[in-house]
Amino acid sequence: MQQTSCKNQSVTGVFSLAAAFLIWGVAPIYWKQLGDIPAFEIILHRIIWSFFLLIPVMTGYRLWPEYWQVLKSGRKMMVLAGTTVVLAFNWFVFVWAINNDQVLQTSLGYYINPLVNVLLGMVFLKEQLNRRQGLAVFLATVGVLILTFYYGRFPWISLTLAFSFGFYGLIRKIVPVSAITGLFIELSLLAVPAGAWLVYLYRTESGAFLRTGMTMDLFCLGASLVTALPLIFFTTGTRLVHLKTVGFMQYIAPSCTFLLAVFVFHEPLSTVFLLTFVLIWTALAIYSYDSVQSWRHSTDSDRTA
Repeated sequence: MQQTSCKNQSVTGVFSLAAAFLIWGVAPIYWKQLGDIPAFEIILHRIIWSFFLLIPVMTGYRLWPEYWQVLKSGRKMMVLAGTTVVLAFNWFVFVWAINNDQVLQTSLGYYINPLVNVLLGMVFLKEQLNRRQGLAVFLATVGVLILTFYYGRFPWISLTLAFSFGFYGLIRKIVPVSAITGLFIELSLLAVPAGAWLVYLYRTESGAFLRTGMTMDLFCLGASLVTALPLIFFTTGTRLVHLKTVGFMQYIAPSCTFLLAVFVFHEPLSTVFLLTFVLIWTALAIYSYDSVQSWRHSTDSDRTA
């Protein structure tokens, strides 16, 4: 009976993670609908409506005690203030890139992100790279350099997304707070200035909300669902499956984005860009193989202990 319950939980976890990564992967379709609105204004809507949406979620998950506990800690609030800035910057670059026909670069950025996490762990957490991890980081670096020298410009969108999200995760490790509570606190810090700016835009008749039709207004409000819903699925899934499963499934999102960029948005995929992706995919295959081997080794060690 217990084995059946664990199996059901695992299946639920996998479906929850799949839903989260699929939403993140196809999100460019949604943000494209808001393409006539400046990226900064889109982020304001994403902040304010996500803040209101998460209030009942905090109640449903009974997270208010954790929320008040974090608010009482000056150190935790200082750290979360830092992650707030990084997250808002990441959101802005992502939406700006999508609405400026740079979806391929966003895909590349989130493919690179796991390798950036390895690099940041080595630099800031003094984690050692083994040979396979070192090779993976080297191949990713070669791919970025090829793209840089061929086009004569730095792939700043990809690297900005990869490093900003990497630093976001790194800094959040300092504060032991759940994903939903952490996001709600970050949105709390941004909600007042975001709301004030939206009011300013409305009063000066320079904002889109309540001025460009019901359809666009609903898309602005729906930004909260695109932001909060996948996070809820992700939080649920990570509690029910092994971390290695999360690691493999995270590639669903950039894979969906890659397919959208090429086959739906028809962004040009040059030979050099494809070569860069092949190098990144190879690096990720090596990284994933190393992760599986490490997990098996630790599992075998636990059994023999």
